Amino acid sequence: MGTQMVVLPGEEIPVSVLPLPPNPNYALKLGPGLRHTPPSTINSTLAGPLGIDYKKSAIWVENNSGRYIPSIGDLVIATVHHSSAEVFQCSITPHTAFAQLPQLAFEGATKKTRPQLASGSLIYARISSASKHTDPEILCYNASTGKSEGMGELKGGMLFDLSLGMSRRLLMSKQKEEGGVIVLDEIAEKIAFEIAVGRNGKVWVKSGGVKETLIVGTALQKTDQEGLGADEQKKLAKRLMKGM
Repeated sequence: MGTQMVVLPGEEIPVSVLPLPPNPNYALKLGPGLRHTPPSTINSTLAGPLGIDYKKSAIWVENNSGRYIPSIGDLVIATVHHSSAEVFQCSITPHTAFAQLPQLAFEGATKKTRPQLASGSLIYARISSASKHTDPEILCYNASTGKSEGMGELKGGMLFDLSLGMSRRLLMSKQKEEGGVIVLDEIAEKIAFEIAVGRNGKVWVKSGGVKETLIVGTALQKTDQEGLGADEQKKLAKRLMKGM
């Protein structure tokens, strides 16, 4: 990972560092910690290093110790708390209001085919609406295509907590080059697994058995908590998979 620019609350972000989209028809995507003041000023609202994804024309402020703030477009892992006639009430974090998930917000769902989700079910979804004045809303399909694209109920597996910064790194288009995370590639040489990463500091892992699932989850948590570099991640993966 290259050197990151660190900003303070209220600081103006120089135009020279913005990942402006090559096509003027597309908008720059501002993530957590940034505020746009018309016509073209962008200021930070949090202290921390800037995160930039040039492929997605996205920029944000990393704030590992802060609380997750729902932002439109974010992928999250939510837990169904309860349901009403039309919506599932889902928990994204312990400190935010329940997110509203319409019962028909799944690929091809109708009143007859909509999923029956029990309390405690895990959902992979995208934030479709978020503001200070209303409860967040989430969807389990791409509103443009109508397809689930991997979203929906997460069955089996295990859920692990990560920092917000680690979640962001795992969601980068070039996880290895830009996010500096190689431990998953190392593990994948010997273990087959599935993961779903939520921007709210959650990662769901499913593998062939409990041992394999724990290896993947533990590797991600240790890489996150100990700030491991590439060489250290290789050593960690080798140690965790010893005897596999």
